[in-house]
Amino acid sequence: QVQLVESGGGSVQAGGSLRLSCAASGYTYSRYCMAWFRQSPGKEREKVAVIDPESRYIYYADSVKGRFTISQDNAKNTLYLQMNSMKAEDTAMYYCARERLNYCSLETGARSVDYWGQGTQVTVSS
Repeated sequence: QVQLVESGGGSVQAGGSLRLSCAASGYTYSRYCMAWFRQSPGKEREKVAVIDPESRYIYYADSVKGRFTISQDNAKNTLYLQMNSMKAEDTAMYYCARERLNYCSLETGARSVDYWGQGTQVTVSS
C-alpha cells in the first residue's frame, strides 16, 4: 500500500533553517507529481510547493518563494523541502502528498491529492 512518511520537523528560531524529508513506498515514485502542504490551526491547508517526476516543473506559493526549495531523489523515493530564512508564520504541520493528476499545479490545491503523509510539526519562534 502507498505510504508517505515525513520527518525532519522541529523547533527553530526565526531566520533559521530546517529540512523536511518524505519517504515514499508502495508505488512507482517516479510516475507522480509530489507536493508539500502546510496547515496551521484555524487556517486552510496550503499547498506550498509541487514538483514533477523529472524535477523539470517546480512551483512555489508566493508565501515561500525564494526561501523554500522542493527537491527529490528518485533513486531513494524521497521528497525534500529545504526551508531557509524561516519566519514565525511558517509555523504549521507540514504534509507531503502524492498528486493523482498527470500534471503538476498549485491551483488544484488539495483536490488533486490522493495520498497524504501523517505530517510533521514545524515551529518557528520569533
